[in-house]
Amino acid sequence: MLMPKKVKHRKWQRGRSKKRIVETRGLTLAYGSYGLKAMSPAWMDGKQLESARKTITNFLKREGKVWIRVFPDKPITKKPAETTLGGGKGEVDKYVVVIKPGRILFEVDGVAKETATEALKLAGYKLPVRTKIVYKD
Repeated sequence: MLMPKKVKHRKWQRGRSKKRIVETRGLTLAYGSYGLKAMSPAWMDGKQLESARKTITNFLKREGKVWIRVFPDKPITKKPAETTLGGGKGEVDKYVVVIKPGRILFEVDGVAKETATEALKLAGYKLPVRTKIVYKD
């Protein structure tokens, strides 16, 4: 599962909801010829990214190269069930990455177009965002 080795601050505040804001970074393909682009906002945790990565590599039969363009570094805390109020903030439960529309999530290169398209389509089913497959011009 993807998570940071060391963090400066163990617990973060959640931040403001910016659902209508589109991404400004990571919009174009940088490494591969085919990519999976997010079309809706969400928090994506390391388990979901790892599941999608496994799907891609399994379908490609370890041919070609896969790049993961996002990394979960935002800690999300959770208090145990049936805990009374007070007692402070809960412990870190998981790490997420904030996905905004337009962000490239995965890139693939070194395989045929049909193979890459099918692998990315299957990976998109595993993710909590609507996705679109993009190609290098």
